[in-house]
Amino acid sequence: MNQITRPSKIEIIPSSAPFSEAQRSWLNGFFVGLLSNDVAVPLSAEQGAAILPGPAAAGDDDDDAPWHDQTLPIAERMKLAEGRPLRRRMMAAMAQQDCGQCGYNCRDYSNAIVDKSEARLNLCVPGGKETARMLKTLYEELEDAPAPGSPAAGVAAAPAAPAVVVEPGRSRDNPVEATFVGRRLLNKKGSEKETYHIDFDLSESGLDYLVGDSFGVFAKNDLGLVDQIIALLGASHTTEVNGKTLREALTADVSLSPAPDKLFELISFITGGTQREKARALAQGEDPDGDAATLDVMAALQKFSGVRPHPEAFVEALEPLQPRLYSISSSHQATPGKLSLTVDCVRYVIGKRQRLGLASTFLAERVNPRDKLRVYVQKAHAFGLPQDRKTPVIMIGPGTGVAPFRAFLLDRKATGATGKNWLFFGHQRSDYDFFYGDELNAMKTAGLLTRLSLAWSRDGVKKFYVQDRMREVGRELWTWLAEGAHVYICGDAKRMAKDVERALVDIVAQFGARSTDEAVAFVAELKKKGRFQQDVY
Repeated sequence: MNQITRPSKIEIIPSSAPFSEAQRSWLNGFFVGLLSNDVAVPLSAEQGAAILPGPAAAGDDDDDAPWHDQTLPIAERMKLAEGRPLRRRMMAAMAQQDCGQCGYNCRDYSNAIVDKSEARLNLCVPGGKETARMLKTLYEELEDAPAPGSPAAGVAAAPAAPAVVVEPGRSRDNPVEATFVGRRLLNKKGSEKETYHIDFDLSESGLDYLVGDSFGVFAKNDLGLVDQIIALLGASHTTEVNGKTLREALTADVSLSPAPDKLFELISFITGGTQREKARALAQGEDPDGDAATLDVMAALQKFSGVRPHPEAFVEALEPLQPRLYSISSSHQATPGKLSLTVDCVRYVIGKRQRLGLASTFLAERVNPRDKLRVYVQKAHAFGLPQDRKTPVIMIGPGTGVAPFRAFLLDRKATGATGKNWLFFGHQRSDYDFFYGDELNAMKTAGLLTRLSLAWSRDGVKKFYVQDRMREVGRELWTWLAEGAHVYICGDAKRMAKDVERALVDIVAQFGARSTDEAVAFVAELKKKGRFQQDVY
């Protein structure tokens, strides 16, 4: 097999050039990458130090939290956290998205539980039942531990944290009302998707926001589903439950998907035989019939047909209805008092029954213009435009992942930012699914959008995604990185985000003259420096 001889060092920038030694070393590596075509030449130690100056950020007791990876199953995350303090094992149990739907990031939520300033163990919306179960198990360790300050604990009690007063509309626990203005379909006829641009009026709420923030919406359950569940219970719509009618409670207070463990516990108490055994197994996280993942509240009642819990006990067995968070797709700087979202409408069929996404179908069809909705702004966790408006930005957002980047572009225009802007957008078909196409093309014509790179997965025989487009223009992308560009990803955590990051590593290795290990380290350093940020779900 032929072997490629890699030069140990190539001097392109002469020693007489007006650069420091570190700058000259970096430029040598950069130009070697440009000239090497497909052959990656690893950087020398001094070149690596020159492009990544300064010591690495000091680790804490997390060792950079190796379990904080959305693509890892919970069992693998818990394995990585073995032997760590309880608060870190709780962090590993969470869905690892820092989505903010619980009102925290993952680390702060775990800290709050351990410090006993947060008693709710079921706030992790993406983690769902598996996270709630694991947190409950871990919490039992906390309850069994000696109280801080007791002789058995051997340590003094920590002072109580001061109460935090949250401004109205800045937390899920203190929402305000905003006015729903309207919606418009972004897909054209023939699309397999149903995606809406949603507008709100914030003028009466007093809310503002920064691009990168998310918007929390308290949706209501579909009345058709509510009425079917009441029928399965054999109850009346007007039955009183905790001061409300049963219909009101099921519509606005509790989640109807998925069926929680407590519901199966309740069913096990009021039935017998095989049904009791199955209900107990489901309550313990087992899957006796292979259908546990498909059991929402209605499906659970149908599975145990004839079992009719008392309406009050039934409602108390359900989980509270959680708000849903969406990336904001507008700029307060550009349109004060207005806010927009970009929402995929979720509908799917299990068996012969259509299931509906709670908030997406609520916004798409069950709320009317001028209706008041309970909402709040969730501050972004390390996802926002660079402070220096001259900094170039590379934005990668297929599908509804384009939402925050539309906001970024509108904000850059409104603030007069001079930095270059490059957007990668993709979807299924160019004829039907080019969200904000006219708007983006106008931005490109005006010079606000420096580059627009598109990828359509269903237009050709072979599927083609944003990461494939990135590799095609890898040399130019590396040049932008070398100029100090910040990189942003928004969209699917488990597939797209990982594939995009892998493409970025390959581009750094190929055009930045690095080995794979050096390229991985380079991308990791971009994250530490805030030059690589993600909003994934």
